[in-house]
Amino acid sequence: MVKTKTSTFCRNEDNVTGLCNRHSCPLANSQYATIKERDGIIYLFVKAPERVPYPSKQWERIKLKKNEDQAIEQINEHLRYWDRWMRARVKLRYLRTRDYLKHMRRLALSRQKKIETINKKSERRELRREEKALRVAKLSRTVENELLERLRAATSSKEIYNIDQAAFEEALENEELEEPEEEEEEVVYTSASEVEEDEDLEDFGVIQEMEDQPEMVTVRTNPPPSSSKRQKVTIVYEKDDG
Repeated sequence: MVKTKTSTFCRNEDNVTGLCNRHSCPLANSQYATIKERDGIIYLFVKAPERVPYPSKQWERIKLKKNEDQAIEQINEHLRYWDRWMRARVKLRYLRTRDYLKHMRRLALSRQKKIETINKKSERRELRREEKALRVAKLSRTVENELLERLRAATSSKEIYNIDQAAFEEALENEELEEPEEEEEEVVYTSASEVEEDEDLEDFGVIQEMEDQPEMVTVRTNPPPSSSKRQKVTIVYEKDDG
């Protein structure tokens, strides 16, 4: 049976290996070095025994160059007299940090799908509002069609109650546009006195003259202007005195 070697991870961010043991613990060692990344820049943090009594100045931060070879030379220079195991772990951590920064830049340049959360309560509320708006639109259209049918059927306007005034006016305008304009007939009024004849013409054999002469009537019609729809009629009466 093969025994598996187990270990515990360390929660301290300064741990160079991430394992909880005496050799790689930053709290148990007064001389320690690690690699950290701040805003895309890699730094080398070094802790020396002479700065342990001063917590604010305990770590020395050294900015590494962007070139990989030059950064490795910086690590070798600052950790020249340190333990060989510590130098190897610091270099390995630097290479891993450099790799994930490259991956982050590659992802930033490529197009990525943006995932957003959806509020189900807001979605249901918007859906109810849309359904209500559709029902109102259908109702207004139905009312407009009903008004048109009533106007075509010559239904009295007194029978229409609780309707939208705008819809009624729109339907009324549409109905007026559809109806053609009817031309009004020209009416001429004339006046003449009745001619009385004697009923006893056979007995007397004489036709009596008419007592009253008929009146002369002259009708003059003014030409209708282009802008007016109705014609104006002027009646002039002429009477003979004889």
